[in-house]
Amino acid sequence: MRRLTTKDVAERLRAVRDAVRSATASRPGPARAPRGPRRPRGTRGLRHLRHLGRLRPRYPRPGQRGPRRWLPSLRQTLLLGTWVILALAAAVGIAYERTAIPKDLNAIAVQQDNVYYWADGTEMARVGPIDRQAMPLSRIPTSVQWAVMAAENANFYGDHGVSPRGIARALTKMATGGDVQGGSTITQQYVKNVYLDQDQTLSRKFTEILISVKLDDKVSKQQILDGYLNTSWFGRGAYGVQRAAKAYYGKDVSQLNASQGAFLATLLKGAGLYDPSVSPANHKRAVARWNWVLDRMVSIGQLSARERATYKVFPEPNAPAVPPGLSGQTGYLVDTARQYVSAHSGISDARFDLGGYQIYTTFEKPKVDALAAAVKQRLGGLSPATRPADRDVRVGAASVATDGRILALYGGPDYIKQGFDDANVAVVPAGTTYAPFVYAAALRDGVVRQRDVPRATVGPDSLYDGDDHIPIRTPEGPYWNRDGKIVKTANAGKRSWGRISLRRAVADGVNGPIMQLGMDVGLNLVRQASVDAGLLPDSGFGEQIPAFSLGTATPSPIRMADAYATFAAHGTHTDPYSVLRVTRDGVQIPVQRPVATHPFSPQVAGAVDDALRDAVTDGAARRAGGTGQADHSDQSGQGLAGLPGTAPDGTSGSFVGYDRTTATAVSLFRIDPATQRLLPLTGLAGRPGVEASGTYPADIWDQYMKSVS
Repeated sequence: MRRLTTKDVAERLRAVRDAVRSATASRPGPARAPRGPRRPRGTRGLRHLRHLGRLRPRYPRPGQRGPRRWLPSLRQTLLLGTWVILALAAAVGIAYERTAIPKDLNAIAVQQDNVYYWADGTEMARVGPIDRQAMPLSRIPTSVQWAVMAAENANFYGDHGVSPRGIARALTKMATGGDVQGGSTITQQYVKNVYLDQDQTLSRKFTEILISVKLDDKVSKQQILDGYLNTSWFGRGAYGVQRAAKAYYGKDVSQLNASQGAFLATLLKGAGLYDPSVSPANHKRAVARWNWVLDRMVSIGQLSARERATYKVFPEPNAPAVPPGLSGQTGYLVDTARQYVSAHSGISDARFDLGGYQIYTTFEKPKVDALAAAVKQRLGGLSPATRPADRDVRVGAASVATDGRILALYGGPDYIKQGFDDANVAVVPAGTTYAPFVYAAALRDGVVRQRDVPRATVGPDSLYDGDDHIPIRTPEGPYWNRDGKIVKTANAGKRSWGRISLRRAVADGVNGPIMQLGMDVGLNLVRQASVDAGLLPDSGFGEQIPAFSLGTATPSPIRMADAYATFAAHGTHTDPYSVLRVTRDGVQIPVQRPVATHPFSPQVAGAVDDALRDAVTDGAARRAGGTGQADHSDQSGQGLAGLPGTAPDGTSGSFVGYDRTTATAVSLFRIDPATQRLLPLTGLAGRPGVEASGTYPADIWDQYMKSVS
């Protein structure tokens, strides 16, 4: 057999190739596109990179149906997640290296006074500096230290400055508008206290975390805890646990026990919410939190169950000390302005206590002095030493402009002697001064006297039965109380007035028509009208029964004056405010101002205004008009408007009235210092019954209006 040469092999392979091509060409099918020119030899290797294109997501995904066409594959998702994690890790690493522990402390080291100014720009008071005193950790009882750690960061000695779970929780709360403090370790809180500000932003939180990790790596846990306990804010202007012990218990921190330490730890969650002296709600929260802290100490092994059992009574702290320089009415004014700043600006209480703010108030010194002088002059005739009915008499008063500015307050005889602010007190019934709101509701919303009949319109001349002891009616019939008796009207002095117009019923203070009118309107609408005028929704309205229209609600003098100002302003209402602006280091701090609303038409407000002016001219408020309306006329020639009131139970008397620009409310009451319960005014000033309860507020109002007109 002849050996095949290379040439023979090549020819046979070529013959096989031609045969295959012929067979393929004879089959039916789509024609193949002619092959293009061959790539240069040097570029063939690029085709091996084509598989990299498969890593890019292609949408819609080929070979998939429905929603799966638009979803990335598991492989693509894992790859993307890996790149994101690597990028974040690199970013965090770079940020960690570039972030340094600040060398300088923040504003805690440079405290200043807060300065309050009168409306004319003159200085009213300086409050500060803050109360701070460092105390070595060795002198702080271990039980107090662990109370703080139990409340804020039980794993303090085991963490590395941050808590991953806490950070996740804090970021979630931040994203949803919640509190951020709950996710911070003690190290983080210390960093925020001494190196950063209190802003709750993601960038500030990120910086806080990085510094906390570095600080934990460089200093001991004892140093961090020492710094935290000596820089934290505990309320009452106190920074540091030593000054907190003095502020709340009047003793050195080394003398505190675990129970008292647990209370101080409670304050770290927010002294404004947990200082028991602020309000009953605060007291309730403080007791619950105090119990929780003690139980938490037991659960982490830092307090024995036996010792815990001995702490059954809440360790009541001392009453807050009165800052110097706030005597007379100044302290009441400062407190009112501070509360407004706290509620209507982004300044936290802790930051405010650092000082350096200038608070420009709405208070006018001549009016404040005139109001205090009027109260002092009128109450000078009381004799508490010889007459028991004259003891524990209190007066609260407020003067509010028609645009909402609080111009003057009377909170008590002296802030140093009586910190309780009677101008802001909300325990005194409005009494018959509530009648204008019932009248305004009727004029605005109409009445229903019969079942299944549309609301009817009433006006100032609509007539009602003004006789005494007339049954109160509803659209379904007589109103029966829970004792099974029909409720009847009760006019002052049991006087019967016969048929009387609504305008005169308000002006003359006739209870019966006002009670029936409230039932005809609907007590829920009456309540809403008073809230629209300016009373707070939680003004102690109580049960909605016929007596509701006689003023069972307990608004403060500030709110009553503001509500009457709505009628003076032709139906326009502006919530009361006490701060014009706040600055710090020459920079103005945003403070929210109330927005005017229009709850009543000028016609409705004008009708109420007419009735209140009639009351001063020849009605129930004649005493406040003095000897002649001309003496009180304002520059426009218009007279005064107002109405006196006595609480249904005879425990308070009041007068609320206004001129063209300003409304003023005066309330007088007696209160038991021990129980804070109202006492009867029977026999006040030696007069029979409750006669003096109506005359004193009217006389104070009258004297004040004469002084400022």
